Parts: sequence; structure tokens; C-alpha cells
Amino acid sequence: MLIESLEQKTRLALTTVALTVVGCVFTCSFVVIKALGMVQEERSQIYVLDGDIPFLAQRTKQEANWQMESKAHIQLFHYYFFNLSPDDAFIKWTLGKAMYMADGTAMKQHQAMQERGFYSDIMSSSAVCTIVCDSIQLDETGRAFTYYGTQTIHRRTSNVRRTLVTTGCLESVPRTENNPHGILITNWRTLENKDLNY
Repeated sequence: MLIESLEQKTRLALTTVALTVVGCVFTCSFVVIKALGMVQEERSQIYVLDGDIPFLAQRTKQEANWQMESKAHIQLFHYYFFNLSPDDAFIKWTLGKAMYMADGTAMKQHQAMQERGFYSDIMSSSAVCTIVCDSIQLDETGRAFTYYGTQTIHRRTSNVRRTLVTTGCLESVPRTENNPHGILITNWRTLENKDLNY
């Protein structure tokens, strides 16, 4: 009788220890998994300081903002390439900025314009060229675009307004100081550049 009682107490003690160990392992595993999840969530958050006040900013991948960044890149490239003033240093600076944003097709178009005397004409006539983006059509699957803009050439004697339609493809590249969007315009060409009839 005493032996059976001792055996039952031993079995009960072993069962209690086993259940305690399983409970501790389960609790520890739950705490570790929850803590790792919280750490991962914190790492995905960025705080921006405005003076002493922190603001929560959300970190996103480039693909999430691809359409917005692509349009901004295309618009900025055309701004640098076509906004010109009768200042040789300014022309070189803006075109230099534009060349970081596109491949050799932009350089070829620049050289063709230079050979036709476009830039020397701007200098000699004190012309100011500006461009306004009308719209950008973006094909996200083919990573291609069509840019529609209005170019104005202000001369002392006259003003000329021209429609400008260009097209090209987009390629993702590493972000740099000169290419903050991390996008490169490839196969860029002008489809239309003609005077507007009034």
C-alpha cells in the first residue's frame, strides 16, 4: 500500500514537472516570437526630427512609389534639358545635370542640337527657353513613357510656342546624389517638336 502510494506520488511529481517544463517552453517561445515581431516592426519605422519633435515616417520600397518617382524623374530631366537661358555656363550646368538622368541617347540628341546651332542661337539672340509639362503617360508593365509638354522660346523680337512630345524607357539604377530617384531614361527620342498655330 505504501509502495503504491509512493509510486503515485512520484508519477504525479513527474507529471507536474513535465507540464511545468512544457508550459515554460511555450511561454518563453511566445515571448521571444512576440519580441522579435516588435523589434522588426520598430526597424521598419523611421522617425524624423523637426527641432526636438519626432515625427513617424514610413519606410517603403522603391517599387511602392515607382509611378510617382518615375514621373518626377521624367519631368525633372525635361526641365534640365529644355529650360535654357543665354548663359553658356548655365546651359552646360543644366545639360550636365540632365545627362546623369539618361543614357547616351540624350547625349546624341544634345550633340545633334549643338551641330544645328541651337545653343549658339540661344546665346546670340538672348533667348530664354522654358518648358511646361502638360502630361506624362506611363506604361508600368513595359516601363515606357510618353512626355507631352509645351516649350516657349522668348526672344527680344518674338515668342515661339512649340509642342514637345518625347518617348523613352525607364530602368532602375542605384540612387546617387546626381540621380536621386534611381531611374535612368533609356532609348529617349523626340516624336514631335513643332510650332503651335494660334
